[in-house]
Amino acid sequence: MSPTIPEMIEIDNSLNGLLNRDDAARKCFLERVRGGTAVFTNGVFDILHRGHLEYLQAARNLGNILIVGLNSDESVRKIKGPKRPLVDEMDRAAALLALKSVNYVVIFDEETPAELIATLAPSILVKGGDYRIEEIVGYESVVQTGGRVVTIPFREGYSTTGLIEKILESYRP
Repeated sequence: MSPTIPEMIEIDNSLNGLLNRDDAARKCFLERVRGGTAVFTNGVFDILHRGHLEYLQAARNLGNILIVGLNSDESVRKIKGPKRPLVDEMDRAAALLALKSVNYVVIFDEETPAELIATLAPSILVKGGDYRIEEIVGYESVVQTGGRVVTIPFREGYSTTGLIEKILESYRP
């Protein structure tokens, strides 16, 4: 008998790995107690592209777990205007959690992740190389708790804004 192809494949859409602030803080604490390194980064991640993927993998390679702080829809509108985000927060969270580099996602409503970073106290805070380390939101709280702040080189030619502009140009007469 030959194997049969199932008519329908189950898809896990439970968003395992989506944490609230307190649970994310516990994950960071437990990782430190185990002698591991909890890495934190944040962003909007509206349309995932190669720049994001390489950045997140590089961040994950710095430690044992990677927690991504994700701007809520409300937060994105405050920062980028009423037409953003293009993809809602739960779908952005699901896309991030589907990546093998991302262990956990925590959604935050503030315009900056300063409070979230202070609560989590990660071992390493990561941002793109287009930031000066001392100016990165959360720098002081991470350093005060014995952590460090790292920048990852910015990959030229990859940006969500650039991608949106390219899409819009393709539809203009």
